[in-house]
Parts: sequence; structure tokens; C-alpha cells
Amino acid sequence: MEKRIEDLLRKATALGLDEKEQQEILSLFHQQNLEFKVKAELTDILDNIGITGEESGELRPLFEKIWKMISEKENKKKKKVFPVSSLLKVAASLLLGLVIGKMIFTGHINSEQFYYTSIAPKGSISQVVLPDSSYIYLNAGSTIKYAMNGNKGNREVFLDGEAWFRVQKSEKRPFIVHTHFYDVNVKGTEFNVKAYYEDADVVTTLEKGSVTITSGAVKLKEQAVLEPGEQLVYNKNDGSMVVKDINTRWATSWKENKLIFINMSFRELVVLLERKYGVDIQVAESEIMDFHYDGIIKDESIIKVLDLLRLTLPIDYKIKDQIIEIRRNK
Repeated sequence: MEKRIEDLLRKATALGLDEKEQQEILSLFHQQNLEFKVKAELTDILDNIGITGEESGELRPLFEKIWKMISEKENKKKKKVFPVSSLLKVAASLLLGLVIGKMIFTGHINSEQFYYTSIAPKGSISQVVLPDSSYIYLNAGSTIKYAMNGNKGNREVFLDGEAWFRVQKSEKRPFIVHTHFYDVNVKGTEFNVKAYYEDADVVTTLEKGSVTITSGAVKLKEQAVLEPGEQLVYNKNDGSMVVKDINTRWATSWKENKLIFINMSFRELVVLLERKYGVDIQVAESEIMDFHYDGIIKDESIIKVLDLLRLTLPIDYKIKDQIIEIRRNK
């Protein structure tokens, strides 16, 4: 079923629609409170309604039919709770990564700009292709908003969390990643930005091309231009900004479902595991947070990871009421 949705939506990129026409299609899904209902209904409707060959090649009539059916159902069920089964929740999550950058409209709109949002919930990674064919991996617990018509014609992404980008080069249309702290100005480039609002550090790692770090929400003391193999770390607590050479795979291995820990504090490790696996971890003794860990973990379950940690650090764990409790091994 997910393959059918993906094939259908991918055809939008082959229709030669201009941006206004794309916005008209997406504006059919304009009610934020119905976002997850729309995704659930897409799974059900595409499996049950008759789709003619003509409709499968042109999205607007099909989307209009879907939206009409959703509206009619809503009018009949105003006082009923809309059930979303576990299967439909999975389908809705998958759909986020399949809409090829023409992401479900979330209501952030004014007379000139339309914004589209994609989310990678904790415990998952999303893949998104933007309308200009730029490619994004979105790490767990992250959100991006994309403006199809950005300021002064720029391609703009607003990031909360972590994402890896492969940006299509365009001299006429700059690509800018806005974080809560600084902006990343991009040429045709591959790079990683880690900018979780709750983290102390905002980190940009460059693999290929060139990026320039400039003031955004926070005024920087100076801008910085990164070369491939360099990483910029901005500390929001003291305003320091450090550029260093790095093996870039340490920062980007997450998109291959691999975790590389280099002298990582247990405090940082707990945050990373909670995001990656969507779990809640409680540490009994504060001294455990000062432990450090080196290692590589790939395609392992959270239980396997905890077992590995228990072998290398003086800790033990137990699972109680879906909470992982970690204590010092006495």
C-alpha cells in the first residue's frame, strides 16, 4: 500500500506543475487539525476508491475527490472520535517521508509564502526530496519546514533537530538552513546540521562543497566558511564558536542506522538513545552521567545496546513500566 502511495505522489514531479499549481494541490489539505486524519484516509481511500488511468496521471482531480470524501465524513462525525489504528499510524509516519518535498500543508501561511512541514518522530528517520531535487535525511526527534517561495526567491529550510543535506547547486537560488541560533548558507553541497533546541551545542559538519555560517536568530561574533572535512561547533551557553577537522562519518553515520561514540559522556548518550529508540531512560545516580564511552553500534535493538553498555561500564539496568532504569553496578 505504501508503494502505491509513493508511486502516485512521485508523479507530481513529472507533471510540469508550476509552484502556484503545486500550492493549489497542497492547499486542499489546509486544516492543521485534520493532518493525521488526512494521512489515515489516504491509506484507506486509495485502497478502496476506483482510480482511473487518467486520474492516476493527474493529482488534482484525485486529491479533490479524496478531500471531498474526507469533508463529507467529517460532517457526519462531528461528535465522534476518529479512530486511528496502529497500522494507520505507521502508514501516516511513512507518508511523511514519501511526499517528495510536497509535504502535508500545516497552516503556516500568509499572502506570499506557503510552508510545508516534515517530522521524524523519536525512534525513526525520515527521507525527503525537495521540489528542487535536494535530498534530506531527517534524524529522530527532528522537524523541518520548507518554503517553496522563500525570501527573495531563496530556497529556505527551517530546522529543529538534526538533518543531513545533499543540496542541488543553483547560483540564482541560494539555499539557506535556518536554525534557532545561526544560518547555514549553502552552495551545491553535502553537509550535516545538528541543532536540537535543547542541546547546548549547534554543530555543522561539511562533507563536500562549501557552506558559510552567518548570524541568524543569534548574532555571531563573526561568520565562518567551512571546507570539506571541517566541523563548526557553536556553544549557545557561552557564545563560543570552534572550527575543527573531523572524520565526517562520525557525525553522519546516524543516517545509515549506525552510532559512533567518541569519548561521549553518558549524559549525551542517554539523550541520543532516547531520540533514536523513542524510549524514556532514568539514571539513578548522577555520577553515572560523568562516565564516557567509545564504541560503534549498528542495527542493534535498545536491549542489545544496553547489554553492550553493561559489559563495558559499571552499570546495570532494568525495565519497569516501559521506563529504562539505569543504576551503578555495585
